[in-house]
Amino acid sequence: MNELPRTTQLLQQQMASGLHIGAQVYVSLRQRVVADFAIGESRPGVEMTPNTIMLWMSATKPVAAVAIAQLWEAAKLSLDDPIARHIPEFAQNGKDTITIRHILTHTVPIRWIETGWPNTPWDRIIAKICGMRMERDWAPGKKAGYSVYSTWFILGEIVRRLDGRDYARYVRDEVFSPLAMNDSWVAMTPEAYRSYDTRLGIMQKTEGGTVSDLGMDTEAACTNARPSGSGHGPMRELGRFYEMLLVGGTVPTSKTEWEGEAPAEPKRALERSGSAGASPSSGSVVHRIISPQTVEALVARHRAGLYDQTFKHIMDWGLGFVLNSNQYGPDTVPYGYGPYASPRTYGHSGFQSSVAFGDPENGLAAAIVCNGTAGEAAHDKRIRAVLTALYEDLGLTG
Repeated sequence: MNELPRTTQLLQQQMASGLHIGAQVYVSLRQRVVADFAIGESRPGVEMTPNTIMLWMSATKPVAAVAIAQLWEAAKLSLDDPIARHIPEFAQNGKDTITIRHILTHTVPIRWIETGWPNTPWDRIIAKICGMRMERDWAPGKKAGYSVYSTWFILGEIVRRLDGRDYARYVRDEVFSPLAMNDSWVAMTPEAYRSYDTRLGIMQKTEGGTVSDLGMDTEAACTNARPSGSGHGPMRELGRFYEMLLVGGTVPTSKTEWEGEAPAEPKRALERSGSAGASPSSGSVVHRIISPQTVEALVARHRAGLYDQTFKHIMDWGLGFVLNSNQYGPDTVPYGYGPYASPRTYGHSGFQSSVAFGDPENGLAAAIVCNGTAGEAAHDKRIRAVLTALYEDLGLTG
């Protein structure tokens, strides 16, 4: 299905110019699918299809925010809990005042460390991060700087310690399976990895006009969790995650709601949330991932007007979600959602390759990946053009 002629043509032109070798697009408007298509190749010599399993990069991060929110709803944690309340050894070197909220808003001075992932065991990575020293002249919560990966391991460890399941298992059970995201993973089992074979796309590096394997889709990388960026799945499934948020955190059980399979494990979702009711649109029974109030809390402006020391630009943040920050320069803000996105748009992008978001004022959910990391400047130009064309195709430019 594809009702996006401008967007499709543009992606094809960009592919012909060498920016990527293929692309996968999923878009729904007010819960109606308007695009679910692919072009080009998932790896050299292999056709990209809508079922290809692609790397999400940092578009994985909001999944961790939802997992933490589930534990918050279950009263197992508070957003302003010091991390050390749940991971005592994290308090080393003066980090005892860093809170869960600080991590979710990227206002913590522990951005950079070599973790050794994917070849270092989880427990050793956690120990390394717990032993980190803070950056100088940065009180937690007073400055902002995007953390690419280190702090997100800590969120995953909080989930593990409070729930008992490892992070990847928890996410698979409590987020992906109830949403029928059956081919989505933060860490695949070795059996799943091998069974996918050529259905697994291989992210390419295309910067400088050459094409080579980026090295992020090896068995080690696919089977070892990195909460900040090891998510894999078809774009239609990542789009489904945002459809869930747009309807208030609920999971419709009717097949027609998703135009696909019913949730694989709705009973678990219902037992966990303890809530069910009628869908306003269809009258079908729904199961809840998180409450509407929690969705609103996640995408509210918890961090506003702060200069990001990593991105070198003022950007606003929710709890684990990048918020539309066009008010600080629509032509310069990094990893945004294009010139026509409504002010309340939220989501997250992946390194030089993907974007996924929800635009609640327009009822728009979108997930797009380009198979080729083309360099920051080239990708910024590419994705701005794609998102501009997307809104123009949908008539959402007013």
